[in-house]
Amino acid sequence: MTGRTSVAHRILQFNEELAGTTLELPPGFTAINPFSGPQKDRVREVTTAFYRKFYDDDRPRRLVLGSSPARRGTAVTGVPFEDAKLLESETGVDVDGYAVSRPSAGFLHDVISRYGGRGKFYADFVMSFVCPLGLVRMSPKGKEVNCNYYESKKLLELLHSFLVDTLERQLAFGTDTSVCYCIGSGENYAFLSKANEGQRFFQRIVPLEHPRFITQYNRDREEEFAEKYLSAFRE
Repeated sequence: MTGRTSVAHRILQFNEELAGTTLELPPGFTAINPFSGPQKDRVREVTTAFYRKFYDDDRPRRLVLGSSPARRGTAVTGVPFEDAKLLESETGVDVDGYAVSRPSAGFLHDVISRYGGRGKFYADFVMSFVCPLGLVRMSPKGKEVNCNYYESKKLLELLHSFLVDTLERQLAFGTDTSVCYCIGSGENYAFLSKANEGQRFFQRIVPLEHPRFITQYNRDREEEFAEKYLSAFRE
């Protein structure tokens, strides 16, 4: 790779840039930034080990984009859609002290295993987000709950330039822009499609139902949705 940086280097550099990011948000909303938060050193250690293991080359990969990190998921580990237990058991990365398990990660874990395992999957794809920082809002009971960048018109208005900018920056990973896979076939897909009309980030975008929608409301159809994911990824 003489004269070129690895995909791992580019992603880790992107994360470092996110560490210095601050967002203007409406009252009641807060951003969660795992790269500058209280566990930033641990997150840096975990993400560095993960990306150097699976992305230490410069081959093009396709993007799989969710909406934003969950406060008990990627906001803890720094690795999109990988919970702590799966990171440790499937990648060999030591994430001792992070005991977070997410149904969404479990569904994707099954899909990735059936695709051929993490080595094969991550050789073809980079998983990330339209909004790479987590967002939370205060519930009427005074508790922090996850929210998405499209939660309110004002929130989306304030985040719009950041979202478009970070989408463009993620293309610098060395992305294969022939197709992008959008996790979330509703509002996330709608925003990404509209942004793509103006910027032409990707030749086409394939919508996929969110794993949370599948595991919470359509558990009896998990096999059907898993096959849909696999069919799309194997095109």
